[in-house]
Amino acid sequence: MKISLCILLLCFVALPLQADNIKYLENSHLRVGVDLDRGGVIAYLAKKGGENLINVHDMGRFVQASYYSGPIPFGNAHPGWKNWAWNPIGAGDVYGNKAKVLESTATADTLYIKTVPMQWALNNVPGECIFETWITLDNNAVKVRHRLNNNRPDKTHYGAHDQELPAVYTIGKLHRLMTYDGNEPFTNKPVRVIKNAGPPWASWKATEHWAALVDETGWGVGVLHSDIYSFIGGFHGTAGKGGANDDATGYIAPVRKEVLDHNIVYTYNFDLVLGSVNEIREYAVSHHAPTRPDYRFRTDRQHWIMANCTDAGLPFSGYWHIKLEKNDPQLIAPELWWSAKEIPQLSIRAAFHTQQAQAKLFFSVLGKEGFSEEQSVTFSVIPDGRFRTYTVDLSANVHYRGTITGLRFDPEDSGASGDYIDLLYLSWR
Repeated sequence: MKISLCILLLCFVALPLQADNIKYLENSHLRVGVDLDRGGVIAYLAKKGGENLINVHDMGRFVQASYYSGPIPFGNAHPGWKNWAWNPIGAGDVYGNKAKVLESTATADTLYIKTVPMQWALNNVPGECIFETWITLDNNAVKVRHRLNNNRPDKTHYGAHDQELPAVYTIGKLHRLMTYDGNEPFTNKPVRVIKNAGPPWASWKATEHWAALVDETGWGVGVLHSDIYSFIGGFHGTAGKGGANDDATGYIAPVRKEVLDHNIVYTYNFDLVLGSVNEIREYAVSHHAPTRPDYRFRTDRQHWIMANCTDAGLPFSGYWHIKLEKNDPQLIAPELWWSAKEIPQLSIRAAFHTQQAQAKLFFSVLGKEGFSEEQSVTFSVIPDGRFRTYTVDLSANVHYRGTITGLRFDPEDSGASGDYIDLLYLSWR
């Protein structure tokens, strides 16, 4: 589903932050705190001795995980949230019911929280899953690892939905939304201000994987998710005014489509960085690593999604088993940028159980995004059910030039009853 509303404007229960329920971690640069009365979500972030920068006006704010899946609608939703999805979040629900912390520990350098989240749009309904969060500090940055442990009785495959990874809400004083979304990342090109009063929120490609909400001086909070290019965000309320408990708020969320199986264990990492825009960007640049397509499907989908085909769900048995029983089956990779010149070919190891002896690999090019026949390479396969390695020479296509931004793999043009593929890897190696 498209996350264009966000969990904030129709919430009617504003609950002030209670300082005695906060567990903190700090160093010489900053202090971060989690609210143990509200699922252990991040409720406090400030430079040493400074003002809290996190908005806690209602259960839909804070810094927290928010996941989406089917069915739509799910349950007896709040009248203000009709046709809402399955949507567990870390703090609590729209009615003000709080998520429950099962376990929390604190050492000198790590906070750990285990939580039963709440279904956002329902009244006091737990989330059919467990959230786990690990928090550490790195100078002026908060490093967060989050894990979703699904345990849904509904085993239906609902397909891919946009996920907020995570949802970050800041105080009204941080009203300028900054990012780099150009086509030359990590080359010190100018950043820009994204002007938007939401919701609906603005969306953009954060090609350096970060965005920041800052004050008039250019100082504030940056959000870095080094695996994600798609971000949404904006500002609601009166710009430049308001503290942690006020309605005015800024919002940032890295977003990616993911399939959330009934039993998935899904982990991601993100950083919150305090500083000027330049300092936040420098942190993102210093934590950037070259990206290459290297997908190993022994245990999971590696963030790939499916169209016109299905799989057997999780866990995998050492490879990805995909049923190709519909027309035009497609496997679509998460967005990733790399140089066509540096990676002229890709290797695919798979066993084809198909009635056709040809497959196709599509690529997306910067400036010409999307998949088309002219941006594809057809290659022959042996559909005998044995694992084989196929080398696909993408450089043979004249359009495979410059910066590549994505892949789509079509195991065959038209699926048929009983057709399937077992996919072990797709890699530049």
